[in-house]
Amino acid sequence: MDLETFRWLLTDDGQALLGEATALVEGGADALSAGSALRRTTTGERAAAALTQVDLRARAVAKLGADGARMYFTPDALEQATRSRVATHRAGRAAAFGTRTLVDLGCGIGGDLVAAARAGIVCAGVDLDPVRVAMAEANLAALGLPGAVQVADATTVDTTAFDLAFADPARRGGAGRTFRVEDWSPPWSWVEGLLTRDACVKVAPGIPHDLVPAGVEAEWVSDEGEVKEAALWSGRTATVARRATVIGAGGLATLTDEDDPGLAAVGIRPVGGFLYEPDGAVIRAGLVTAVAAGVGGALVDPKIAYITADEAFHSPFARGYRVLERLPYREKQLKAALRERDVGRLTIKKRGVDVVPEVLRKRLALQGDAEATIVLTRVAGEGTALLVEPF
Repeated sequence: MDLETFRWLLTDDGQALLGEATALVEGGADALSAGSALRRTTTGERAAAALTQVDLRARAVAKLGADGARMYFTPDALEQATRSRVATHRAGRAAAFGTRTLVDLGCGIGGDLVAAARAGIVCAGVDLDPVRVAMAEANLAALGLPGAVQVADATTVDTTAFDLAFADPARRGGAGRTFRVEDWSPPWSWVEGLLTRDACVKVAPGIPHDLVPAGVEAEWVSDEGEVKEAALWSGRTATVARRATVIGAGGLATLTDEDDPGLAAVGIRPVGGFLYEPDGAVIRAGLVTAVAAGVGGALVDPKIAYITADEAFHSPFARGYRVLERLPYREKQLKAALRERDVGRLTIKKRGVDVVPEVLRKRLALQGDAEATIVLTRVAGEGTALLVEPF
């Protein structure tokens, strides 16, 4: 959608068309019939723009909550937008450090601006894309939030007037998503310069630990068990070296390197009565042994992120399983053991072994009535199959 079409969509006529498109889709009309109905009173381009917004808004609700039904998006911008609970956490943390003013360097459609404004921070945003800037302005207005947005090159903005600078460098090139920091836009060299002051930079969860500059805190964040991003905090906002933050239905919990006694303290031991699978943010942050210490457990292997203990603990940082029995690891014997137990529906968890769960499940060809979960991993370097049940 071009800028002219989007600006028209914000007019009274455009809003009426958007309302009509929403009613058609919610009434069960498919894209073809809805488009035909809208084109009776407007151009094909405007009809397509309205229907695209209806579709993107429906998809946005899962990511942004109720706000998504009132905001404006491009497909790429929605994909890149921060989940609302993650953005809310980040804005709350910024506010807790006394941030009164924030500049978002590459604001996109304004998802992080919305969270910061709601946290009481005075916000400004810049982006090179005029359509995204117009959408960010419209989104703040639609949600009744203050904030200023303009078209500008983030690398040329003087950030010294703001308490905190936030950036989310684009990690896509001409060939799609890129994992090379040299290909980011703005580039990694610019990020390093930004991190010499009070700043927060959103990066990919796979960022190598050795790439994080000295004195900068790396925080990995998961939402409902799925690792969404890492954020680099610098200046006065950096309090530790590594942090794992877990957001779930019960709220938010955080774990840092200061909680980690290390492998030598927790040790390695055979599988006991319970097995714990750390959250992905914990694994990315390198804090598995911190979780082991928290549940009074040990690792099953020095290179595998599974923890075992003799007691059951409920932890926000790990999913717990009761170990029922050890099964044969070889496929033929494993298949016989599962059939003997009348297993027909099987969940396969695996770590540290060369197994594709979907392929193995097909080869096992189970047909029983029972449901089961198995864990395939290495214990002290040896391939192991465990029959477990979540608790």
